[in-house]
Amino acid sequence: MKLTLKSIFTFSTLAITLLAPALVSAGRASAEPLKGTKADYIGAGVSAGVTNGGSTTGGDAATFGGNIQGRLTTQKAPVSVRGAVLFSDETSAIMPIVTYDVPVAKNTNVYVGGGYSFVEKQGKPTPLGNQNAPVVTVGAESQLGQNLVVYGDTKWGVNAYKNSPADAVSFQAGAGFKF
Repeated sequence: MKLTLKSIFTFSTLAITLLAPALVSAGRASAEPLKGTKADYIGAGVSAGVTNGGSTTGGDAATFGGNIQGRLTTQKAPVSVRGAVLFSDETSAIMPIVTYDVPVAKNTNVYVGGGYSFVEKQGKPTPLGNQNAPVVTVGAESQLGQNLVVYGDTKWGVNAYKNSPADAVSFQAGAGFKF
């Protein structure tokens, strides 16, 4: 697993961008404690891979596709079990992920976590690389109304390209149905 200065900078920038509102609002006094969302949901949306593996053998170009994501919460701890499928027109990456959830506003959380990406057809492009890899994620979710949840996150696949030490980064956005 080789981390490059570029990948560390990219991930750090994305994490700061997503977490800055939470950090700024954390210092504000409030009459009642923050209550994020405890919604269990399944949703779908778009995924955009923004990195290349750098190999000339193909299958490692930045790829646009879709996502299906879900969340199951725990009632006693700020931890969730998530599942994500990022897909392209050639294959998909299936990811079990565990996150730590932080409420930042009414019905809104930010989360950070990790898991593993299993690529169905190794060597074929997904929005998050083309081989199995560890994954780190940072995101936000907000419950709008009784049954609608919107989400967005960044996923970082560590050493996620075949024949290359490159990392992969993708952005996801979507809407889900609370169940």
